[in-house]
Amino acid sequence: MKKTRAARRHGKKRAVIAKIKLGMLLLWILVCFAALLMGQEGTDEPVTVGRLSFSGVINPVSAEYIIDGITESEIQDHAAVIIEMDTPGGLVDSMEDIVQKMIDTDIPVIVYVSPPGGGAGSAGAFITIASDIAVMAPDTSIGAATPISMMPTGQGEFPGEETDEETDAETESTLMHKATNFYASYMRGLAEGRKRNADLAESMVTEAVTVTATEAMEQNIIDLIAGDIDELLALVNGRTFKTVKGEVILNLENARIAEFPMGFRREFLYTLTNPNVAYILMMLGLMGLYFELSNPGAIFPGVIGGICLILACYSFQTLPVNYAGVLLILLSVVLFILEIKVTSYGLLSMGGIVSLFLGSIMLFKSSFPDYLRVSMGTILPTVIVVTLFFALCIWLTVKAYKRKPATGDLGIVSERGVAKTRIDKDGGKVYVHGEWWNAVSDTPIEEGEKVEVIEGKNLLIKVKKVED
Repeated sequence: MKKTRAARRHGKKRAVIAKIKLGMLLLWILVCFAALLMGQEGTDEPVTVGRLSFSGVINPVSAEYIIDGITESEIQDHAAVIIEMDTPGGLVDSMEDIVQKMIDTDIPVIVYVSPPGGGAGSAGAFITIASDIAVMAPDTSIGAATPISMMPTGQGEFPGEETDEETDAETESTLMHKATNFYASYMRGLAEGRKRNADLAESMVTEAVTVTATEAMEQNIIDLIAGDIDELLALVNGRTFKTVKGEVILNLENARIAEFPMGFRREFLYTLTNPNVAYILMMLGLMGLYFELSNPGAIFPGVIGGICLILACYSFQTLPVNYAGVLLILLSVVLFILEIKVTSYGLLSMGGIVSLFLGSIMLFKSSFPDYLRVSMGTILPTVIVVTLFFALCIWLTVKAYKRKPATGDLGIVSERGVAKTRIDKDGGKVYVHGEWWNAVSDTPIEEGEKVEVIEGKNLLIKVKKVED
């Protein structure tokens, strides 16, 4: 009987242990299943692609924007970064900084030349060809990458070396030949590194060749033609890229776009680099300082003028400034000032207007593209407004010189009064314009007689007797 009870108890224990083991097994299966589901959800999560949008000239501001955007995509671990741009070209130094960042980054860089009707000229062609994958929208173009020298006339090949007028043209031609050869090889190297048509890429530098999107696709300068970003992502999906970390296969199925805007600070600084804006800022600065110097104590024009001149100097560092143009504009200001001091019957003013107009035309080198020069539509209205401003200032100044003083001993000249004491060469007292004055006279004047003020100096007036 005892054995039977013991066997029963032992059987119950075994049953309980079996149930516990079965529960643990089911729990383990559920955990594994949940982990599997979570893994599948993580696998299905769409990747993110960074997007930079830029339209305009390549300069230090736009270079900073593109470089920071690529860096941000690296930090956010984006699957790729798209640089959507439309540019006529820009500065070589800024282009080189962008290209170097594109080569060094460990994520695929896609350059998309868009919108239709846009293009990637000059520096933009280098950036497009340096990308991991180059895409263009229909009806766009690429090329014309011949470098242009920004060296001012009269400067030698090395810093501090001066040249005379006879050798300026020859020196500039030699430097341009060197620059063209260097950037031709630079472009060839970028094309060969991306397995693109190196001969055509080089001819864009040496012969300023320009091709359409269709021609670029046929001649292996770009990889794809896409109408918009969605089509671009669909075409790029599944492609293999070689980065500094090795080959990367892009899986951009349902990829999300992370926008990287330029921001207010960069947009403001970029606006300052526009040659038309720089020119207007310089004119405002000169007018403000001129008004402050001709009317000391106004303060506001001087402050605004100083700020505008500093902003103009910031703009000039990214533009091909011709110093002869700057000197002509400064000469025009000097001539306008001299018009106040010297009687020239308008000749100095005419010289100032001519100098201002010629300086405005020569301010930026004429050999550069239109986007690096001041437009005639800006020059003519500005010259007219500035000329009218200086003419107004000159007229007000001359009018102030001729205006009769309103106060003091000079302010009562020609006023009439009454002698309060006898007045002679030794002096006396008169009552003029509601005030008592010390007065002298060449002829004696008796008390009570009417007098007229003919001169005033150091609070002493000279009077004469009047009959009426």
